[in-house]
Amino acid sequence: MRLLHTSDWHLGRGLHRVGLLEAQTAFVEHLVTTVREQHVDAVLVAGDVYDRAVPPLGAVALFDEALNRLAALGVPTVMISGNHDSARRLGVGAGLLARAGVHLRTDVAGCATPVVLDDAHGPVAFYGLPYLEPALVRARLGAEHTTHAAVLDAAMARVRADLAARPEGTRSVVLAHAFVTGGQGCDSERDITVGGVASVPAAVFEGVDYVALGHLHRCQTLTPRLRYSGSPLAYSFSEADHRKSMWLVDLDGAGDVSAERLDCPVPRPLARLRGHLTDLLSDASLDKHTGAWVEATLTDPVRPAEPMARLAERFPHVLSLVFDPQDSAQGPVRSYAQRLRGRSDREIAEDFVGHVRAGRGPSAAERAVLREAFDSVRVTDAQTEKDPIR
Repeated sequence: MRLLHTSDWHLGRGLHRVGLLEAQTAFVEHLVTTVREQHVDAVLVAGDVYDRAVPPLGAVALFDEALNRLAALGVPTVMISGNHDSARRLGVGAGLLARAGVHLRTDVAGCATPVVLDDAHGPVAFYGLPYLEPALVRARLGAEHTTHAAVLDAAMARVRADLAARPEGTRSVVLAHAFVTGGQGCDSERDITVGGVASVPAAVFEGVDYVALGHLHRCQTLTPRLRYSGSPLAYSFSEADHRKSMWLVDLDGAGDVSAERLDCPVPRPLARLRGHLTDLLSDASLDKHTGAWVEATLTDPVRPAEPMARLAERFPHVLSLVFDPQDSAQGPVRSYAQRLRGRSDREIAEDFVGHVRAGRGPSAAERAVLREAFDSVRVTDAQTEKDPIR
């Protein structure tokens, strides 16, 4: 059976001030063409279909177009919700869509209810594990602890139990949206840390033939049976070196896996340039970046006059300007954005405590209180989305 593994479409998202709906439309066109030309048997979308719970109308229209075109090809699609999606909204009409071959898994109750597809070698069971907020699903899954590892372990126990009751030789595929230990993240992924821990061990997913992962935006292979497809587009300059692609996965009759990376269309390359403004404006070796979206980091000791306007004359698509003076007597001065980059909300709060105490950071007990507070806020937001006030 031939599978196309993709994830993290983030429909409705932009890059700085540039809207990406046109580029996302081109990706959908590429997806449909790939399904047709590569004779794909099933499409797997491992979460974060949308970029936010209430997506803009253009994103909803593009999602509708994608589903209609895949359904028209007669190719089944299995899709789960991610941490950016509203599981309730994405799952509306799931029963009706299933009749057209679009199978949505957005509720923990459906974790052990697979979509079963057949090929010449027999059945393949596809299990969809949507993003599982530990505090909301622990009781329903009977997990021992309120952690990502515990709830995913409990969900996978249900998957294995269902699989064990199926005919011998049934192959299995799991879709999951999580941060698996060993994966490489980037700036554009929303923090999903719970209790100070974000990642889950790969061993949680043992016992199935292939695991199609979503959440991390870099395409990567953790094991031959455990892969991230990554996002089809770059959503931050931290992804400038990413090769955006999808996995074309062949699952043979014995459950063995082979996979090939298929590149996604690049609307415009990303470039991160660094140096004095005069050098960036005059260096001939940078001519290759004139058509790229550019992030420029200026290292001038004194901020130059009108730097953005001057850069835009050479790099018409410059989007981001960062100041990092390196030659001043005081040494490098990091901007507020630079100091926050890559840090979670909880870490920023801990830094603030240290700042107002003249360097004395929070105690272990205070860190636990901050961690509990941030976890509570995220759970409350998720609960409000799950059970909206009428």
